[in-house]
Amino acid sequence: MAEDNMTGESSSEPQGSSRARDARAVPTTADVVGGRRGESTEQDAGRVARIMGTRPRLGNIQESLALILVLAGLCIFFAVRSEFFFTYDNIVNILQTMAPIGIIAMPATLLLVAGQVDLSVGSGAGIVGMMAAISQTATDSTITTYGLGLGVVAAIFIAIATMFVVGGMNAFFVTGLGLNSIITTLGTLAVWRGLTKVLGEGQTVRMNEFGALGSSRPVGNIPLGVFIFAGVVLLFVCMLRYTVYGRALYAIGASPEAARLAGIRVRRYITYGFVLSGLMIGLAGLIRLSQVGSQSINTGLGWELQVLTAVILGGASLNGGSGTVLGTVLALLVIGVLRNGLIQLNVQTFWIEVAQGALLLGAVTVDRIRVRLASADT
Repeated sequence: MAEDNMTGESSSEPQGSSRARDARAVPTTADVVGGRRGESTEQDAGRVARIMGTRPRLGNIQESLALILVLAGLCIFFAVRSEFFFTYDNIVNILQTMAPIGIIAMPATLLLVAGQVDLSVGSGAGIVGMMAAISQTATDSTITTYGLGLGVVAAIFIAIATMFVVGGMNAFFVTGLGLNSIITTLGTLAVWRGLTKVLGEGQTVRMNEFGALGSSRPVGNIPLGVFIFAGVVLLFVCMLRYTVYGRALYAIGASPEAARLAGIRVRRYITYGFVLSGLMIGLAGLIRLSQVGSQSINTGLGWELQVLTAVILGGASLNGGSGTVLGTVLALLVIGVLRNGLIQLNVQTFWIEVAQGALLLGAVTVDRIRVRLASADT
């Protein structure tokens, strides 16, 4: 049947064996935050059927309008307080700074739509960048310690392999062993951060021949990384809005059990999401490495908070089943403008971290209120 192929079932495979392999439920973020709606299986099945039969929205009009108003207010405030804020160079700087975070936030949106979260994004970017740096850098200590110094091309291949390891390990623990994604990625966060420090021997590794990805400016003095980010955004908009895979993620987030009973390969699709996350994490790490020309053991520190804030502030729910790429992009702009504006006003760094933490708390609070209102309506 055509519908079976859309949902991932093979017509030649016995239905019982397919369900048996997928029988173990994949834990979701709702299992931790306790926000799953108390709907019956029949109601969930009806929601899954509606989701699979309709095209997801490009964005929530009310939420998008609210973010646009907040963004406009921040821009006006900082433009009044700093004469340098609305300059062309500063706008480009905001986009360049947010590009690596934004690239990671795209698969993070997909994962949260499906009720999963990846907290290892920052340390994952760090380990990919460190693997690329020590592979390319032909210093005496690197050759002696690691036997590397393999050149840029080999460094890229090693980085790509590391991307698959980062995403694949998270997928294995979550979909293979059935562990909760929050706990799993907290563990891999520590693993990748520790390995980054071990490989870098606690030092910053310089990389002198990898600058094109971050420093080249092909059009309008805009860095290549910004164009890559724009391309990634377009890719994930199409993926989430126009493909069966995107609709399946919404269905999985709405009710994993109902989605499984409808023939959707829940575990396989979530695995794809984590692998995509690993690839985008690695791409962001390489762009950041190229921008600064060196790899620090602290590269990516705190990125997970920025990514999670952007995705939730953009309309995704910790319960799963909601979220859009457009909302995430608008939230990224809000965060980028806020951070840049505070720097323009010479606000101390730790106050910027306080503001970012408050923004995350506010985003989660709004999410909880939104879920309760939705539950009251049903």
